[in-house]
Amino acid sequence: MKTLSNLLAILLIVAVAIALLPVVTFGFALLCAGGVFLIWLLPILIIASSDQTTKGEKFCWILLIICLSWFAWVFYFFLAPLKPKPRQHYYY
Repeated sequence: MKTLSNLLAILLIVAVAIALLPVVTFGFALLCAGGVFLIWLLPILIIASSDQTTKGEKFCWILLIICLSWFAWVFYFFLAPLKPKPRQHYYY
């Protein structure tokens, strides 16, 4: 009798694990998709918070990243800023 109840408990655990497998797989897929999206969003956030370029240049670089993806981000690090910032002279 005890063996039969242990066997039924094991079968019940296996059945629940098989039933939860699609839920766990879907959750893992959502987690991976969120990670990929954050990695894709990272260059946009870096450029948006950068002090190297002005607002118009940032907009153009972000637009390039959206259209051309990571290639534009590599070009940003080599080419930005496109024009030098005006220097501020402090007179005492």
